Amino acid sequence: MNAGWSLASIGDVCDVVNGGTPKTGVPDYWGGQHQWITPAEMGKRISPYVSQTERTITDQGLQNSSARPLPPLSVILSSRAPIGHLVINTEPMATNQGCKGLVPRKQIDHKFLYYYLGSIVELLNDLGAGATFKELSGGKLKEVPVPLPPLPEQQRIVTLLDEAFDGIATAKAHAEKNLQNARAIFESQREVLLSFKQGWLEAPLAALCEVKHGYAFEGEFFASDGDYVLLTPGSFFETGGYRERGEKTKFFRGQIPGDYILDAGDLLVAMTEQAAGLLGSPLLVPESDRFLHNQRLGLVTGKPGIPWDNEFFFHVFNLVRVRQEIHASSSGVKVRHTSPGRIGAVQVAYPKSVAEQTSVAAQLGDLSTECERLESLYRQKLTALDYLKKSLLHRAFSGDL
Repeated sequence: MNAGWSLASIGDVCDVVNGGTPKTGVPDYWGGQHQWITPAEMGKRISPYVSQTERTITDQGLQNSSARPLPPLSVILSSRAPIGHLVINTEPMATNQGCKGLVPRKQIDHKFLYYYLGSIVELLNDLGAGATFKELSGGKLKEVPVPLPPLPEQQRIVTLLDEAFDGIATAKAHAEKNLQNARAIFESQREVLLSFKQGWLEAPLAALCEVKHGYAFEGEFFASDGDYVLLTPGSFFETGGYRERGEKTKFFRGQIPGDYILDAGDLLVAMTEQAAGLLGSPLLVPESDRFLHNQRLGLVTGKPGIPWDNEFFFHVFNLVRVRQEIHASSSGVKVRHTSPGRIGAVQVAYPKSVAEQTSVAAQLGDLSTECERLESLYRQKLTALDYLKKSLLHRAFSGDL
């Protein structure tokens, strides 16, 4: 730590204020003039500063709860679910019980405190306790050490970080936009390559293929490892393709009935919305004798005499229009699902020769590879920018900036 810097605790330089929630069933407590923020709302914020909140409370709400208004330029920290969201209020503001309000005293700059807390989120999480979810207590927070340069030095550091983070935010916005553009370009080209052309045919999928449900494998035989992986809609990416699920992978150790062991290149379609956007998502099985076909997936096979290339129709199933029609045909309240009959009603265009289908699929495969290369570059850039931000924070509070 630099000469001239001291070390204090959060409790030495801030008043720590707990939050609270008025009874939600009492209308007279809500919709008043007092701003009131929660960790969930804090997590949606892009700017450090907040002046208006999604919900407000009345004088009665304040009087009949433990919520307390914080003065402007306090630093609000989410202390549970999760620990570590941060905002600075520019208007008087109360919080719910999942937040701690830090009211800076005269020896610490509010933005310096904001940046410092952002640099020690891992430490704050380590200090949290609880079985269901971690919560950081006010007592523990007050004990957290904070480096304390003189105020002019704090303000110099804040100015440097503001400028650097503005540049990082701009670079991240460009990288994220380029990442989106790479995918959009591929989607656009797929639409062009799969649009109806002279010599192509059109038909409902029911005239071209069969969609066969998988087997309802018994949960008592699921395991954390084994020779066979049970595919589910959770094994699909929203944009199609196989997703490794890590610890969530379901292995099966029981007897396998019938022909539910899949071959490499088999085409599957998700028939249940296990997660948002997955219904109708296609997948080409990555290897033989490894994956099992469960009942929430449809195995898609071309009918005899029909020109059919699995890779070509994988891309057909991934067309925005096709996905939308499959989703629109689904039913269910809590979990939406579709059926082979509903999928079969979707009209598609296709070349009348397997050779042409294979050629189109190869072009799309090359485009997809290039798209993935670009996406990887932009993700690496975003990772590097995040690392740079953490590095700058570390240097700032080590006295090296």
